[in-house]
Amino acid sequence: MAKARGSGGVGWARRRSAWGHSGTIGGCIPKFFLTFEHPADAVVSRFFRDNRGLGPRERATLAETVYTVLRKKLLFDHLAPSGSGPKERRLAILGFHGPRDFLKSALTEQEKNWLDQCDAINPADLMERHRHNLPEWLVQPLKDQLGDEFWPLAESMAQNAPLDLRVNVLKEKRADVQKELARAAIKSVATPYSPWGLRIEGKPALTKLDAFTRGAIEVQDEGSQLLALLLDAKRGEMVVDFCAGAGGKTLAIGATMRSTGRLYAFDVSAHRLDALKPRMARSGLSNIHPAAIAHERDERIKRLAGKIDRVLVDAPCSGLGTLRRNPDLKWRQSAKSVQELVAKQTAILDSAARLLKPGGRLVYATCSILPQENEAIAEAFSAAHPDFEMLDAGELLEQLKVADARSLCSGGASGTGYLRLWPHLHHTDGFFAAVWAKKA
Repeated sequence: MAKARGSGGVGWARRRSAWGHSGTIGGCIPKFFLTFEHPADAVVSRFFRDNRGLGPRERATLAETVYTVLRKKLLFDHLAPSGSGPKERRLAILGFHGPRDFLKSALTEQEKNWLDQCDAINPADLMERHRHNLPEWLVQPLKDQLGDEFWPLAESMAQNAPLDLRVNVLKEKRADVQKELARAAIKSVATPYSPWGLRIEGKPALTKLDAFTRGAIEVQDEGSQLLALLLDAKRGEMVVDFCAGAGGKTLAIGATMRSTGRLYAFDVSAHRLDALKPRMARSGLSNIHPAAIAHERDERIKRLAGKIDRVLVDAPCSGLGTLRRNPDLKWRQSAKSVQELVAKQTAILDSAARLLKPGGRLVYATCSILPQENEAIAEAFSAAHPDFEMLDAGELLEQLKVADARSLCSGGASGTGYLRLWPHLHHTDGFFAAVWAKKA
């Protein structure tokens, strides 16, 4: 124990006096952060820009403290009034991500006693809302879907997400990259479902690794990798990633195409597409063509109508499947905002479908766990487009030799019609995907 403290404990000790100041502990939870007017990651980045003197350890601690407060906001709001001092400081104490003895060394005796009382509370004695830490508008829809599985999901959403990598199969083999990471003292295991994935321990500085700079790896959740796999793009095809964003799935698709054919990366945000360019350069892919579009009915889309072999629509959504990474979303979204998204998702899917030529494959996906953004959209599309035949996701994944493929799927006539990933079951983000083929 003493040796462990020596490796990092000196650093902690040096920071005790600074952390003991109420402005430092409370300062990692600025008041404007709790208004949820901006994404949490943007607020954290702003805080670090304004406090450039913070070191890597301090930044990591502050960031994780903030995210812990967001994950357990209802519980901490319940406990905070019994303490003293500024609310922001009380929340930061409750959510502090670091050694308990270090934290207590920066507290007053009154604060220590209060924290001990909070730590002694039996979770079983808490009200439901203080256990699940979810907004009420979200609770009942999830209970209706999951039944007894609601509580395992709620508990999983309060945990940190694992860090998954995708190996660029155009350049490297997964086993070789795993050995390379091990030589850099980074432990990893092969992801259970994606043939390209590695799951690593901790949060190492990946951007400094040669594997990263030469484009052998990209950070990507295993669920996202499975979406690219499900599209099953072939060499020489014409393919569209309709809502490409920063292009994580675009790069995965391009690798499956072995950098042949033509892969369009469309998005309404030119800024997000700009982030794809350095990643393309590292990846070695030459078949990707990024293009900003004004909307889903853009002239670029019309010109490609009926010409495309495969289209992925990773639609804008509530993002509620990513609460382990983005816990602020549950406070920034609402039943009303979800309903507005449903209209947008329907319009985007309809437009994307026009691109397909006969025999082409269409994949609709979200990182939401709500049925109105998922199954309801898919069912409405099938009803409105008799020229499209729904394919069984479980069967497709089995053909692609994905382990336990049918356990990743649910719904439809077969019970495996849709890809349906859950954090508490599959240790991925929450994902949904439906697949169709355009009839000849």
